[in-house]
Amino acid sequence: MHRSRLACIVIDCQSDREPGETAQFWAAALGLPIAETDPNYADLAVPGDDPRVLVQCVEHDSRVHLDIETDDIPAEVARLQALGATRVADIRNWVVMQAPTGQRFCVVKPQRRDFAGNANVWP
Repeated sequence: MHRSRLACIVIDCQSDREPGETAQFWAAALGLPIAETDPNYADLAVPGDDPRVLVQCVEHDSRVHLDIETDDIPAEVARLQALGATRVADIRNWVVMQAPTGQRFCVVKPQRRDFAGNANVWP
């Protein structure tokens, strides 16, 4: 048995600007201040324990992807593969997958504070 749920909406930006500068548009568009930045990411400040909104500097084409958080990455990857997703890549401590309809998403470790109490439970 394992748990999973939506963790994060990741806005991938192909840009030569710093993440904080790149995130300014999204912060203004969504009405969320920039909480913190590092060399690759800018985290927007979401209210309460809403899913994270992360602006990420990337080398591939700009797109938006979802992160699904889980307490058992191999089990969640297997569950999603059974639904028709394919494994694209293993990156450090997360897995990049692709939905049957072509959208990419990541399976990651728990990120939100109330994960244990509000995640879906899978057999």
